[in-house]
Amino acid sequence: MDDAKKLLEKFKSRNAYWSDYSRFLELEESELEPFLELAQEISHQNFENTLKIYIPNKRFPAISVTGNYCALECEHCNKKYLNGMKHILNNADLEEYLFNLAENGGVGVLLSGGCDSNGSVPLLNFLDTIKKVKNQTKLIINTHTGLLNKRTAKKLAEAKVDIVSFDINMDEDVIKNIYHLDKDLSDYKNAVNLLKSYDLNIVPHLCVGLYYGKLHKELESIKFIKESDINPSLIIIIVLIPPKNAEKKFQSPKPVDIAKVIMLIRYIFPNTEISLGCMRPRGKMKIEIEINAFKAGINRIELPSPTSLKLIKDINPEIKFKFISACCAIPEKFENFAESKESDIKRYQTI
Repeated sequence: MDDAKKLLEKFKSRNAYWSDYSRFLELEESELEPFLELAQEISHQNFENTLKIYIPNKRFPAISVTGNYCALECEHCNKKYLNGMKHILNNADLEEYLFNLAENGGVGVLLSGGCDSNGSVPLLNFLDTIKKVKNQTKLIINTHTGLLNKRTAKKLAEAKVDIVSFDINMDEDVIKNIYHLDKDLSDYKNAVNLLKSYDLNIVPHLCVGLYYGKLHKELESIKFIKESDINPSLIIIIVLIPPKNAEKKFQSPKPVDIAKVIMLIRYIFPNTEISLGCMRPRGKMKIEIEINAFKAGINRIELPSPTSLKLIKDINPEIKFKFISACCAIPEKFENFAESKESDIKRYQTI
């Protein structure tokens, strides 16, 4: 307990080192209460007493430009997330779909898809269409790029995409054994440097428990975000969902471990928004994960359980909820444009 008290004082005085953050991840759950209180204090100071709730629905669909195809067959995914996306495989269909979306109250899209063997989402041939759409509509364009080359980065900038959602991963074991990629950490660092060189809005995504459900190199990923001078206005936490076909290999990440990672981000990036993204376990764990994440300092959440919001109200009766019909990666400047209509939030109206 003495070690925990010393760590807490370092965190409060902002004199903690990376070795201190590493020791923090080893603390017992019974030692965390004062750290949770500190995370809440920082969050209230910098983001008032508001929790932003993101509901993408039909106003902010996810599009796969590769359909169900992905070359990687990652251990944790194996293409299952592509099944829930709208499949659009050519520019003519993409242009028609996006202009119709804009005319019918749409807010924006996530442009994504499966990866090629180099870990890249093949967006390049669609970016002239995206540029046209950006010039003629108010749609917010969020892109999943994966690893990318200079030509794609340049075209993303020319198209004026609003967001590049980029998975930050500083774990070579994950790259080799989970992603099945013949790449290393330098490839991820080079991709981030390319995005920075074209002044693109990088929204780092950090997946907790990607190494078979256990904490492994999440701290190294946080350190990379800090030391690479991305200076993000937002960091999104996503959580491994154990694949059903590999349950013996994978376990569900512990809610307390998810909270520890969020707390560290709140301490290290006190002025950066933190969101609990849509990829996270459902079922019995969902509410526990959401409540722990709130206590740990998030100020955004995508598709929370109404029960979680009721419990958050019990914890903090003065908190305000702001509903936004978009994915949780959108910049703050778009929040009024993307504000939810009453029809978007029916399931939350009893809160």
